[in-house]
Amino acid sequence: MHEAPPPAPAPGPSSSAVPAEPLSHGLKQRHLTMLGLGGVIGAGLFVGSGAGIAVAGPAIVVSYLIAGALAMLVMRMLGEMSAAMPASGSFSVHAERALGRWAGFSVGWLYWFLLVVVLAVEATAAAQIAHGWVPGIEPWAWVLLFMVVFTAANLTAVKNFGEFEFWFASLKVGAIVVFLVLGVLAVLGLLPDTDPVGMANLTGQGGFLPNGWGGVVSGVLTVVFAFGGLEVVTIAAAETDDPARAVGRAVRSAVVRILFFYVGSMLVIVTVLPWTAQQAGLSPYVKVLDAIGVPSAGQIMNIVVFVALLSALNANLYGSSRMIFSLAERGEAPRGLLKVSRRTGAEGGVPRRAVLASVAFGFVSVLLNLLWPDTVFLYMLNSVGAVLLFVWALIAASQLRLRARLEQEAPEALSLRMWCFPYLTWVTLAGLFGVLLLMLTDEAARPQVLWSAGATAVVLLVAVGRQWRERRGSA
Repeated sequence: MHEAPPPAPAPGPSSSAVPAEPLSHGLKQRHLTMLGLGGVIGAGLFVGSGAGIAVAGPAIVVSYLIAGALAMLVMRMLGEMSAAMPASGSFSVHAERALGRWAGFSVGWLYWFLLVVVLAVEATAAAQIAHGWVPGIEPWAWVLLFMVVFTAANLTAVKNFGEFEFWFASLKVGAIVVFLVLGVLAVLGLLPDTDPVGMANLTGQGGFLPNGWGGVVSGVLTVVFAFGGLEVVTIAAAETDDPARAVGRAVRSAVVRILFFYVGSMLVIVTVLPWTAQQAGLSPYVKVLDAIGVPSAGQIMNIVVFVALLSALNANLYGSSRMIFSLAERGEAPRGLLKVSRRTGAEGGVPRRAVLASVAFGFVSVLLNLLWPDTVFLYMLNSVGAVLLFVWALIAASQLRLRARLEQEAPEALSLRMWCFPYLTWVTLAGLFGVLLLMLTDEAARPQVLWSAGATAVVLLVAVGRQWRERRGSA
């Protein structure tokens, strides 16, 4: 292994010498496209959507449209900046260039913390499913196996990560496509022993808005976090042969298709079955498949959810390692994390110490989740509960600053542009702050906002303190 050379300072987006990444360029366009499609198709959709239906009824379709539109706008902004200035730190690098070192430090460390904590939830949930299949093996042993396997995959060539994610995402996307086809056939009464459903379930049991627009808002709070994970696409783009072109194509294809999968799935679910048949904690997909006579629907969805959890675990480990590596490149994390494996042909260029640092904290999170799930780990999980919204808000603020500078200094770099700039950027920021305010008024969501705000305040204090000490030292 060798140490990556420190990058040259990049004061503005116009600098033609965006520092060359010492990382490998082993990811292909197909890897990035499927990562964008599959990155957010996880347990939150397959299982968590039941909670959204329970509060919004058929209007959950509107909740997903609103949440999906917010995610799509954020991704468009992120895609614009990443196409113009690809970097392994993605939005952390953009925040530093747009707002200052404090912003890059804060958003980078917050996002890294978010990924390694959520990683524990995914590993534990996947272990519980595997334990149900093989009761003789304890959940902790499954967790250990998953962590070892995916650590090994991330320590080798980046194309191994890409292949894992490609096939994981393909299975998830394939499962949703099959579900949509079966659902539409069931609605039309074209399956054996089924009659056309019509619109009865959309208008019955209280109508399309059984809980009013308040239910739609509650639905948004329930489902908006299911769209987290798209950001990894722009992190991974730095390890392709043509980052600017790759991220542009991935963002364009991913956001619309993901909206189609999410909104299409919800529309099928609330059309085939009455919304009152759904329960929080139970997969609405299983309910629908059972209703239309698919044998072993529960086990089929267990397999899909299991794959979705492992896919998210793999992607989070990758994203966290690249984020902390980028922080180290900019002097915001220990420089010892800059060691990358030597290249042999297309191999090498893997930040192994950054991978090990991320997985080490991931192991700590898993232990806390296994030992104290309702105390220590719950506080830890609450502390990252709303961090995604803070990250998205900083992405929007960064795009406001960088777009204006890019148009003046390097308009040719804007191969992918945010729609209706700056108006939709301001609308997105208002929407994100609106979601945060609504969470504060919701008894269940309020602790997440307060704990996340506390964690963010601590990171910001550290960032400002570091900057103040550096200025005093150079004075």
